[in-house]
Amino acid sequence: MICYNCGCRLSEHDFCTACGADVAVYKKVMHIANRYYNDGLEKAQVRDLTGAITSLRQSLKFNKNHIEARNLLGLVYFEMGEVVAALSEWVISKNLRSKKNIADDYINMVQSNTSRLDSINQTIKKYNQALLYCRQQSLDLAVIQLKKVLSLNPKFVRAHQLLALLYINGEEWERARRELYKCSQIDTNNTITMRYLKEVEQMLSPEDGAKPSAKKKNKAEDVIKYQSGNETIIQPMNKRESKGVSTVVNMAIGILIGLAAAWFLILPARIQAAKALSDDELRTVSEQLDAKTATIGELEQQVKTLTETNQSLQADLDNYVGTDGALQAMDKLLSAANAYVTNEGEVMKVAESLDEIDLEELGESVSDDFRALYEKLTTLVGPELAKAYYEEGYELYRQEQYAAALPILLKACQYDESNGDALYYLAHCYRLTENNAKAAEAYGKVVELFPGTEKARNSKRFLTELENADASTAVR
Repeated sequence: MICYNCGCRLSEHDFCTACGADVAVYKKVMHIANRYYNDGLEKAQVRDLTGAITSLRQSLKFNKNHIEARNLLGLVYFEMGEVVAALSEWVISKNLRSKKNIADDYINMVQSNTSRLDSINQTIKKYNQALLYCRQQSLDLAVIQLKKVLSLNPKFVRAHQLLALLYINGEEWERARRELYKCSQIDTNNTITMRYLKEVEQMLSPEDGAKPSAKKKNKAEDVIKYQSGNETIIQPMNKRESKGVSTVVNMAIGILIGLAAAWFLILPARIQAAKALSDDELRTVSEQLDAKTATIGELEQQVKTLTETNQSLQADLDNYVGTDGALQAMDKLLSAANAYVTNEGEVMKVAESLDEIDLEELGESVSDDFRALYEKLTTLVGPELAKAYYEEGYELYRQEQYAAALPILLKACQYDESNGDALYYLAHCYRLTENNAKAAEAYGKVVELFPGTEKARNSKRFLTELENADASTAVR
């Protein structure tokens, strides 16, 4: 947890060890927000989307910067077909944290697909048109519009509920129940869906009356009742059970005779016809295979010729380019110079090209003018680049991401050797990633280049600790 006042990591104490701010109430608020987030996550996992929305909104009331809760709320909205509400939450999340935020992927998933974006727009327009038809009492047109909406977005819960309500109004109870079941599969605990479904079930279930008398009971046993849509079907029972059994036996015997006739009369002719057809297909495939084999031989010869030509051209290209990459390095240097001239003040664009040039690897293959231009660019932008890399690396160091901070702080030292802070924290990163040899070398440079400073005194102490650790390891 980070202090709201200074941004440092909080400890188990009720005050910030860095700035001294009282964080007791702040911790309680953050814990409550996390508790509501966990509750919303559990509800979303069992498809209680309405309950998840309530819990996640409570979490955001306590901590509006809760990125995970806001992203999950957008996912829940998206699952319910509320794409606009989902995009709103993800855009807010992206503005709160612009980097390393999964909301970027969600937004790109929706916006990069043109057909999906157009489908979303059509869904919203058609749903609003359906609402307008309802207000104008054009219910048949509203039903048609809602069916189009659900064909574009089958998970739009509000469209399912409105369509079910229109079916209820038209006393089409079975269709209403189907739509409400679809809603319950998307959101298992939606209050509106459950209320509508209760009304529909009451209309579809038969009314329970008083207990029938013995006479009525005997009559009821003589009939079979079952429900079909809105109607109750009453069918009298067949008391001649023996006649029903004989009918079933006769039907079974007829089926067996038909199967035997098919087996002995029809099946052999079918098998012969299938075999003839198979032989014709096999002959056709063989002819096609011979033609393709000849074509493959010609193509293999062409591939061999083209491969030899490619190798010859590659050899010529190596003679022009050089195996040491000098030409590529020249391109990168020219790109860096162009970026410096055309993008004044944007030194990071210059760094993108300079970082790909390694003078030690190039050796003597580059000219003196190349080296002079490289050193000139490094002198012009080096201090500013070193400052930018140091700030980025120090921020990662504060977040205890030592392995990630190492290459960035190393770049800061390469571009400005006089940046003692970058060299000092680079040594810390080496030590904390257990690279004691590199750490000792970096601490030694701090002592050598910045004598008499607090960094030099601390570096001497860390050097002593590293030497003692190496000595104890050697003794073991």
